[in-house]
Amino acid sequence: MKIIGVLRGINVGGHHKVSMTELQNIIAEIGGINVKTILNSGNIVFETAQTDSVALELKIENHLLNFYNFKIPVIIKTETEINHLLLQKPFEKINIHKNIRLYVTFLKDEPAFELPIPYSSSDAAFQIIYINNRIVCSVLDLSITKTTKEMEELERLFGKNCTTRNWNTVVKIANSF
Repeated sequence: MKIIGVLRGINVGGHHKVSMTELQNIIAEIGGINVKTILNSGNIVFETAQTDSVALELKIENHLLNFYNFKIPVIIKTETEINHLLLQKPFEKINIHKNIRLYVTFLKDEPAFELPIPYSSSDAAFQIIYINNRIVCSVLDLSITKTTKEMEELERLFGKNCTTRNWNTVVKIANSF
């Protein structure tokens, strides 16, 4: 099975530095095959015989904790789940211009409530346009707001057990399978 693992909170502002080479080696040590990292933000693509995503997340998190001495949350998605997201074309109807940012947030757990879609922040600068299978797609319009507080809004809604990538990164990850 082909897997993507996304790590939360590494290599941001000089904190929780994780080498992508070390990360590849750790995944290979626990049985990952054809391990690749995409960018420097904690995106791993690999193959595994393990089919239990929750057990795999825990196994990777434990190995990372033992190696780095700090907790690194890991969220696992399958190639099928990522390809399904791309087929949905969640941003197809968005008028994209230089101030638009497209984000994909991966949730560790199913949301505890149902959010009406589309959901808009009070200033309408931030919208959530898609939620399915612990994946949230959102749009930030920097022509309305000059701040990128969308992560605060996502964490307020879904908690801190999530990590966000821009759409181009997700497409790059999908193309690496």
